Amino acid sequence: MKTAWVFPGQGSQASGMGSDLLEIESAKARFVQAEKILGWSVPEICQSAEDKLSKTLYTQPCLYVIEAVLTDLMRDRGLTPDVVAGHSLGEYSALYAAGVFDFESGLRLVKRRSELMEQASGGLMAALIGFDRAQLEAQLAQTPSVVLANDNSDAQVVISGTPEAVETIMANVKSKKAVKLNVSGAFHSPQMSDAAAEFNQVLETIAFQSAQVPVLSNVDPTPATDAALLRDRLMRQMTGSVRWREISLAFTNLEINQAIEVGPGKVLTGLLKRACPGMELANVSSLAEIPAQAF
Repeated sequence: MKTAWVFPGQGSQASGMGSDLLEIESAKARFVQAEKILGWSVPEICQSAEDKLSKTLYTQPCLYVIEAVLTDLMRDRGLTPDVVAGHSLGEYSALYAAGVFDFESGLRLVKRRSELMEQASGGLMAALIGFDRAQLEAQLAQTPSVVLANDNSDAQVVISGTPEAVETIMANVKSKKAVKLNVSGAFHSPQMSDAAAEFNQVLETIAFQSAQVPVLSNVDPTPATDAALLRDRLMRQMTGSVRWREISLAFTNLEINQAIEVGPGKVLTGLLKRACPGMELANVSSLAEIPAQAF
């Protein structure tokens, strides 16, 4: 059985997530460590009645911390992946799971990333569901200032760019459903280049190790373990596309027959169910869902 661990990104967060981890000593230690770095409490934000969790500034660090804690608990039970991948923010959790950087280094990166993305403005993102890909690609090619930001599956993508350009695509590409996303900026597009340049200064200060298992990156869905290559791919992630559809295809080519989504929600297993028929799928969003032993 060849297993992939996949890690969801922003949009998968859920109020109350991680509450069952508060009784575990190792998890409590991680939450204390995180609070020293962030200046605020992950459990408090996750359980806040004011829905602070939906703000990018809080969403990204909370997801990373919860996913990292679940990863630690899975490893404690002797579970290991054969390959890892994460969707956007989830790539940081995947790199942590692969041993590319330590918990603290990953959280410092995610903290800065969330701050820069929270400050982004002037852009628009929209999800298109049930569309003609050839028509979409033709419209993107002739419309400046808009790109394919998330290529999630054959049937679902997210476009990103200036409001005018995104609305032009929405008007000219037939789809079953088109929904503007509630985000502050045009993530995963060239509009994030200033933020990316600032972020990469921080990224250059973090020590990267070679991955213990292959990582499929958002901007390049081919397996890699080299530290320098994984750093370069991460540097391109903020302005580059999330190529999840191709990651799904790569799992098939790598003969991965099981995927475990580590973190809240079931977005990635939902995408994999359609893209990889016959793949065994599991979700670990809580302590209770962690398998007792290796498969």
